[in-house]
Amino acid sequence: MGQVSATSSIDIAATSEQVLAALSDYQTVRPEVLPANYRDYRVESGGTGAGTVVHWILQATENRSRDVLADITVGADSVIETDRNSTLVTVYRVRPAGSGTRLETTTSWKGAGGIGGFFERTFAPKGLARIQDELLGNVKRRLES
Repeated sequence: MGQVSATSSIDIAATSEQVLAALSDYQTVRPEVLPANYRDYRVESGGTGAGTVVHWILQATENRSRDVLADITVGADSVIETDRNSTLVTVYRVRPAGSGTRLETTTSWKGAGGIGGFFERTFAPKGLARIQDELLGNVKRRLES
């Protein structure tokens, strides 16, 4: 088994505080910015900030999906989603960039071994990066409108 990860980033014309607040709002903002790959999204508890628990099905491809039940941790410059059902962890990190903010997300997990693991390490990051890019673009549009 090897570590698999995908990273995407975008610059947003908003303060780091505004970006972090939007990312931490699982009740209102998240449902508006999630790509269609996220199905059955619901807040299990909380809704804003640390301690929130959310559920979704991530439809990575037509035949591959992941049932995610995520615990949310919020730091001074990050939001972390840790899946209770797997080793999947997504970290959203914000930092000042020019007159705005750079938002970067990295999703990682322990991949399969063998030939299946080879294909997972080769193709999954590219597919996940496309989903991440859409989500980040949606956050940017929401905050800049």
